[in-house]
Amino acid sequence: MTGRTWRYVDGVDAFLDRAGTFLHARPALHTVFLTVTEALRTRGPYVYGDEAPVFGVLEGEKGEVGAAFFRTPPQRLTLTPLTKEQAGTLARWFAGAGYPALPGVSADQATAAAFTEAWQHATGATATLHQSKRLYRLGTLTPPRPVPPGRARIATARDRDHLARWHVEFAESVGAEPQRDPGAWVDARLAHDGLTLWETPDGTPVAMAGVTPRVAGQVRVAPVYTPAPLRGRGYAGAVTAEVSRVAQTGGAGEVLLFTDLANPTSNGLYQRIGYEPVRDFAVYDFEG
Repeated sequence: MTGRTWRYVDGVDAFLDRAGTFLHARPALHTVFLTVTEALRTRGPYVYGDEAPVFGVLEGEKGEVGAAFFRTPPQRLTLTPLTKEQAGTLARWFAGAGYPALPGVSADQATAAAFTEAWQHATGATATLHQSKRLYRLGTLTPPRPVPPGRARIATARDRDHLARWHVEFAESVGAEPQRDPGAWVDARLAHDGLTLWETPDGTPVAMAGVTPRVAGQVRVAPVYTPAPLRGRGYAGAVTAEVSRVAQTGGAGEVLLFTDLANPTSNGLYQRIGYEPVRDFAVYDFEG
């Protein structure tokens, strides 16, 4: 750690100027950083909440970046992979600087555990594991068989209200906060053909899958949602396979997605259609 210092960076443009090369070097592991900063850059700093986002980097003496963090209040702190020593130093740095109490942390499993342990020691807070996730990368796509009746189609503005409602339902189903303006979230996705529906032969939408804009050659499939009464019929697999195919044939170097490790059905589905594990992640909540 000698010669390396954690520093705040003011604003998303300055953060990308400092950390962009570092983030682009490992686009799969940094997918959340890349997609969140792209949203902040293109849609403004208050996409995720009423407070401005917070950024920081671990810099060497010559300005080289070795790690980074961001937070979009009121959301948790998000970290790039850190060593245990780096995670401990960052936790103590936050605590010593009087940073407002963190609601939690999200990072790869080892980093999240190390930061959480150090944060508890530094602040006396208690921590609860909120979610364990797995990052997957698409290998050889194998569309599910049989294909359910119907077809995939790219969503349009006429689907806006339907998609906004599904966005809220999806967030609630996974215990996340929906974006504060679901309609604006839909508009941003529609602008790059980023939402696809599976509809039955009579034209009824029964599932959706989204993709993030391509950044550093990678896209991430998110969200994938089927209303509860319609699950178990193959709609999610069919629409995920289609958006994955389009992303891959459209030139994405890496097609990624996260799953909740508590959901064996989705983990099994994505592996059957060609997704391969990359790394496990964890999300912790802090109190006190």
